[in-house]
Parts: sequence; structure tokens; C-alpha cells
Amino acid sequence: MNRIEFIRNEEKKYHDYCYENYKLFEEGSWLYKPVKTVMDLLPLFGDKENMNVLDLGSGVGRNSIPIAEAIKGRNGKVVCVDLLDSALNKLKEYIKKYKVEEVIRLEKADIGNFGIKQNKYDLIIAVSTLEHVKSEAVFDEVIQRMAKGTKNNGINCLIVNSEVEEINLETNEKLHALMELNLSTEIMLNKLCSLYSGWEVLMTIVNPLEYEITRSDQPILLKTNAITYVVRKNIG
Repeated sequence: MNRIEFIRNEEKKYHDYCYENYKLFEEGSWLYKPVKTVMDLLPLFGDKENMNVLDLGSGVGRNSIPIAEAIKGRNGKVVCVDLLDSALNKLKEYIKKYKVEEVIRLEKADIGNFGIKQNKYDLIIAVSTLEHVKSEAVFDEVIQRMAKGTKNNGINCLIVNSEVEEINLETNEKLHALMELNLSTEIMLNKLCSLYSGWEVLMTIVNPLEYEITRSDQPILLKTNAITYVVRKNIG
């Protein structure tokens, strides 16, 4: 098992456990509520009809279900992309529960390989997912596909982790962070700025975070600089 396979196997265990043991929109985990930054973008589209949204790494619908509820009455559509069966199976249940079956379409895919139609989407979100692609080159390619797939005046909303550290809380040992792409905050910001050259930057925030997770029954402190980067396509 190579490094990427090992990391993805560990991440799968972690997410499978979360999706099975924590319910969407119930207190007790990060599934409790959607990301405020994402939801705050919806008013920028006003009462736009036929709005198309792409959620890369959607998980069980933490963001895509509230978006679907908001645009349901205006013939909006949300495409949810995820690789994990545990995420997509739970998402199917939540789609029925929240009555957004006609709004959300599921795609099982690695976001690193997912094809995005040009000028298709009004809003593309990628929350804590792009750092899980296989390499910097793949990261760049995904962003380029996102940019091409966005309509003029459309928005991309990214939340990307950088400078990730993992520390064993029982031994205080610093571990190798299980993150496929773990760039410095400065390099990541420069990369985003370059890839979105010519776009209007609506928001750039670097938020230092730390929280406890469990890996192999061990309590782990995960520390990260979470970058929120929101841009609008204003071409021509």
C-alpha cells in the first residue's frame, strides 16, 4: 500500500465512522450545520431561476441539502460528487428525508478525475476536499476545470486546509499528517491567486483551527490553517 492509498484508507475509516454514528444537522459533530460562508453566498444570486450548483466532495449533504432547499422553488439543480459509498448512501437517505429528490443528482467519482462541463455552473463549492487529491498537478487541474465550468458572474467557494499537523494526545508525539496535499499556507494562497487570475476575490480568510479526532482508537489533535477563498468570474 503506497502513501496515498494508506491516507485514503485511514480517511475512509474516519468518515465512515462519522457518517454512521453522527446524524446530519444534529449536534455532536461537524455535520451539525452547513458552512456559513457557503450559505451566505446564495443571496448574491437573488431569485435566479435554473441555478446550477456543483458540490465537490459533498459528503452526506451538509451544504448541498440546504442549498437544494433554497433553490428548489426556482428549478435549481445540485450535483453532488463523492467517492465514498458511505457518504452517498447516507446522502440518498437525507435527500428523501428533506424532500429534495428532484433537485440533487449524485455522482460517485474521485474529484481529481471528475469531468466538469464548460460554463455549466453558477456556483461550485469544494469544502475541505481539494487537499485530498493525489498531487499538486491534480489540484491545479481540478481548479482549472472548476474555473472553465463556471458561468460568467458565477462563484467558486473553496475551503482548503494547509499546514496540517497531527499530534497524538496520549504520547504528545507529532505524527505524519494524513493529508494527501499538505502545502504551506503561503504556497496555497499564492497558488489560488495564480489559478484564479483575473477573477474578483470576494473573500480570503485564513483561520487557524484545532480539533480532536480519532484514528485507530487513538485521540489525535489535528491543527490546520483553514483557507476560505471565494472568487467570482468576471470575464469580458
